[in-house]
Amino acid sequence: MQYSQSVIFAIEEINNSSSLLPGVSLGYKIYDTCSSRAMGVRMAMALVNGNENSILEEPCTKPAQPQAIIGETYSSVSMAITKTIGPFSVPLISHDATCECLSDKRIYPTFLRTVPSDYYQSRALAEMVKQFGWTWVGAIRRDDDYGNSGMAGFTEAAEKLGVCLEYSLPFFTTYSKEKVLKIIQQIKSSTSRVIVAYVTYWDLEMLLDVFYEHNITGYQWVGTGAWIADSTVARTDKHKILQGAIGLAVPKTTVTGLKDFILDIYPLKSVGSTIFTEFWETLFHCKYTVQNDSEHTTVCTGQEELSEMDNEFTDMTMMPIFNNAYKAVYAIAHTLHDLLGCTQTCPTKKQPDPPTVSKKSI
Repeated sequence: MQYSQSVIFAIEEINNSSSLLPGVSLGYKIYDTCSSRAMGVRMAMALVNGNENSILEEPCTKPAQPQAIIGETYSSVSMAITKTIGPFSVPLISHDATCECLSDKRIYPTFLRTVPSDYYQSRALAEMVKQFGWTWVGAIRRDDDYGNSGMAGFTEAAEKLGVCLEYSLPFFTTYSKEKVLKIIQQIKSSTSRVIVAYVTYWDLEMLLDVFYEHNITGYQWVGTGAWIADSTVARTDKHKILQGAIGLAVPKTTVTGLKDFILDIYPLKSVGSTIFTEFWETLFHCKYTVQNDSEHTTVCTGQEELSEMDNEFTDMTMMPIFNNAYKAVYAIAHTLHDLLGCTQTCPTKKQPDPPTVSKKSI
């Protein structure tokens, strides 16, 4: 939700600007991919084909042809989307998909991003490990494009620096208990005391309890930006398994006004009642409609105060990534500004197309 709010905030800034795209209003359509490749492709095709249901009462005066798509958060989903929309030359600009593989322009010619590639992160992690004198380490990697590609880069760089990998174990959230137990046994039988974790925060949410159950404690953890600065991990790590972990993260930054905009959730009511209701119920752990047999369910009043909450939504530690989504909107806006030849105002009859926007952006 915060990513969507960041995009909307940037669009509203640009639409109120007298210097960037003067006389032109940017519109947007937001879809939830649910972190699913299939859903991501489906939503992207709906945008590209214009096969979408409008919730607006007023008819659109121009076809809803997207000049670019912002997303996706995850590398695997981004890969599926950009392969699908690539033939249409619609640029996909990601704020958080870091897999080095996405830099291959032969396969992903219209993919762009406002976050550094893992080419740099994996090599920087190797340098960090070497700097601390850890020359005998183990590793856990997420068993997908992000984890496998990132760990391959780390392994290559580490070997050149004289750092040896005792093991590199794949993990995925759908792994069976037997597979997870094999990972535990491998770690317990190893001699290295440093573990490089090329995983995401939700991988650790699943693994932390298992680690505690099998006494996987006392290790030095080295993490990637996908979890090292995420407060969710800190809240989940009740047994301090990851205490003392170090790693790399996107530098801290702020966008004036963005935090207040994100936390001002009441305007979301105008987006759609279904979206707002689901979001409100999740945020405040209440229900607007309570069944007769739900005695212990809190009823939503609509007057709940966000200032009294301390959860993932109110936590602004991911502001650097929100900023990446914000920058993606501005990248598109500046490209359109140049393509339209805007000066004091923009020509309204000139309509750019996605292939032109893609070439200009690249």
